[in-house]
Amino acid sequence: MRIATLAVAAALTGCVTQGTFDALQREHEATQDELAKKNEALRALDVKHQAALKKGESLEKSLADAQDALKDLNARLARLTAEMAAASKDKTRLQASVDEMTVAIAELEKRRAQAEARVNEFKNLLSRFKTLIDAGRLKVRIVDGRMVVVLATDILFASGSASLSKDGKAAVGEVAQVLASIPQRAFQVEGHTDNVPIATAQYPSNWELAAARAINVLKAMVENGLPASRVSAASFGDSKPVVVNDTPELRALNRRIEIIIVPDLSSLPGFEELQKIEKGG
Repeated sequence: MRIATLAVAAALTGCVTQGTFDALQREHEATQDELAKKNEALRALDVKHQAALKKGESLEKSLADAQDALKDLNARLARLTAEMAAASKDKTRLQASVDEMTVAIAELEKRRAQAEARVNEFKNLLSRFKTLIDAGRLKVRIVDGRMVVVLATDILFASGSASLSKDGKAAVGEVAQVLASIPQRAFQVEGHTDNVPIATAQYPSNWELAAARAINVLKAMVENGLPASRVSAASFGDSKPVVVNDTPELRALNRRIEIIIVPDLSSLPGFEELQKIEKGG
């Protein structure tokens, strides 16, 4: 455009010299080169711009992906935290259950040992009384969870009497010596009759007869070495028959002396708690 202007100016002023023309030509070419360079620079800037835009889009996408990944990680972290909290509670409950089971097992083991001790004690008692049992002079039974030595009163006493016979004294003496050898155990002598009533001046009822027989057995046991502090006497009259009193043979079974081996309460469940209650604690 500048060349055209110069040409017009030249036409108005006269002929253009060759030198002027050449200078204009060179200036035109230089302008073209500069324009080309500027266009090239613009294209390069446009390429960079497009690249920057693409890079920006890529960065935005990467940022969005990163944010999505972060959300996923946060969700997983929250889930894992909840699972860990639940596991911790389960662990606590499990530990509590284990502790309870440990206590229960220990208590069961203690009771098993106590039961074994009672069984062994009963076997030992049978062994100690074997001679008298084999001779038919007494029986050893478990009654209401207690070990009981049973002596028939027909062997010990005459009918309607509370005085021990000679054989009765010998039998009671043997029993007393065996019982005295059992350490730290107490005994109760219980008198029982059949349901045939007695009414004498000395024994107004079966209660008095059974009581007198129990006391006389107790005295004979003490005389044969059993400490008096470890034995007592009681009367049940005809109130606790072991069989019905229908026949003479059955009534004979109800006439008896029972020597109860008093249970050791300290070995029973709950004894420690009872002691605490007694002491006010």
